[in-house]
Amino acid sequence: MKIYDISQEVFGCRVYPGDPAPEKKLLCSTEKGDVCNLTAFSMCAHNGTHVDAPFHFIKGGKTVDGVCLDTFVGPAYVAEHNGTVTGEDAVKILEKAEEKDPGAEKRILIKGDATVSSEAAKVFASKKILLLGNESQTVGPEDAPMEVHLILLGSGVVLLEGIRLADVPEGVYFLNAAPLNLSGADGSPCRAILIDAGE
Repeated sequence: MKIYDISQEVFGCRVYPGDPAPEKKLLCSTEKGDVCNLTAFSMCAHNGTHVDAPFHFIKGGKTVDGVCLDTFVGPAYVAEHNGTVTGEDAVKILEKAEEKDPGAEKRILIKGDATVSSEAAKVFASKKILLLGNESQTVGPEDAPMEVHLILLGSGVVLLEGIRLADVPEGVYFLNAAPLNLSGADGSPCRAILIDAGE
């Protein structure tokens, strides 16, 4: 069994333009004579590797604590793609995933410098996938992310953004990307991992 950590380190992570960066503060230090080391930190729910719940863009949409954990845990397909993911590309990715494992097409992770187009988002939404992951800090174009988010989140597709797949070959894996249980939140950081049981 091989485990791939596909998460960014939090304090050195990429941050979407305009979002606050994570900060940490050492409250207690054994080097200063305190009984223990104690760290406090603050961060945006969408820093680093994180999930977007529908409420991020959809009024009345599910918050992160309301999304079933089955969404984040289960078979997933890693597909490599660079550039814009077209509607035709999305169809091919889903066909390949289903061919490899009938359950893996419900969780699609896109490896590479890829931007999901609105046409691709419509394909993924129409197939009722549970989760779409990508390496960018936003699933759509960075300068105009709203349309793609509205299509996917509006259809109940949860997003897993800011993952790191450079060392992960294309194929089927078992994904665990459970978010923190943040009541009423529009998203959450997570420690996402992929397990290759065939290793």
